[in-house]
Amino acid sequence: MAPAGRPGAKKGILERLESGEVVIGDGSFLITLEKRGYVKAGRWTPEAVIEHPDAVRQLHMEFLRAGSNVMQTFTFSASEDNMESKWEDVNAAACDLAREVAGKGDALVAGGICQTSIYKYHKDETRIKKLFRQQLEVFAWKNVDFLIAEYFEHVEEAVWAVEVLKESDRPVAVTMCIGPEGDMHDTTPGECAVRLVKAGASIVGVNCRFGPETSLKTMELMKEGLERAGLKAHLMVQPLGFHTPDCGKEGFVDLPEYPFGLEPRVATRWDIQKYAREAYNLGVRYIGGCCGFEPYHIRAIAEELAPERGFLPPASEKHGSWGSGLDMHTKPWIRARAQREYWENLLPASGRPFCPSLSKPDV
Repeated sequence: MAPAGRPGAKKGILERLESGEVVIGDGSFLITLEKRGYVKAGRWTPEAVIEHPDAVRQLHMEFLRAGSNVMQTFTFSASEDNMESKWEDVNAAACDLAREVAGKGDALVAGGICQTSIYKYHKDETRIKKLFRQQLEVFAWKNVDFLIAEYFEHVEEAVWAVEVLKESDRPVAVTMCIGPEGDMHDTTPGECAVRLVKAGASIVGVNCRFGPETSLKTMELMKEGLERAGLKAHLMVQPLGFHTPDCGKEGFVDLPEYPFGLEPRVATRWDIQKYAREAYNLGVRYIGGCCGFEPYHIRAIAEELAPERGFLPPASEKHGSWGSGLDMHTKPWIRARAQREYWENLLPASGRPFCPSLSKPDV
């Protein structure tokens, strides 16, 4: 077998998707590493790949054990406009960490870019494309397997990102951080998908900003838009690990709990199994998560879709399906919970009697 990272070592992303294989993405890095003390909230930049590589490596490993097929480079906001002179070293180190962990399993490395900090103020296509191209050059040097342009509020900037990434010979995926109302210029999800596929993306979808239910509604609109236009693309969804039915057009960033009070909104593993099944039934084959999506959430996807994939991830060795491990408990009322029906129908309490179930967005 060829060493990991060399052509032919593993099936590529498009080969997997075109065969109908389920690809499981990874989950939360920024929010999770902030909680663990390795990322500073605010600009949310990934210096941790250099300052605390063991922490980043450990999180990659947790996602790999949970079932992730993709190790995405921790390069969110790692462009020159956000990181100045550190951007190149950060991108290179992130690639090395992702490749190291991917080599321990059947995982691919995806080089990731995101929206810039300057688009909202200076829609300078040449300048913005230069920022994307700088990161692309590092990804090409480090031989990533494919590319992801993620977290775009405006389809115009996302199209620019796809156009730059298509300059390489690697497959391109693109996800927007939008809900059913569309992008910040009111371009519908369906039209966003059409424009991204026409720009050259092979995989399209949404990530972050919204919870699983809302994200799947947006995916349905994207799918419908592509079908109306007679276009085909693989579908990808990576939502928040939080319930956010009360957020507005800009998503969870406008909720008063963002970013330090979101814990009461965390989805259960059973919520995520439901999400995984609904995503699969919608025709989505690249299924993962974003902020708030912990390794046990990724394991829930892998367990729900184990019949389709034909195997369970290593992390399932210590986890009984639908609570089956509880049948060994000494207390009979806890043993009674060792069944799927119990967990599927549970309405979990928050333990906060004076708190509302929903919030009012600040914007």
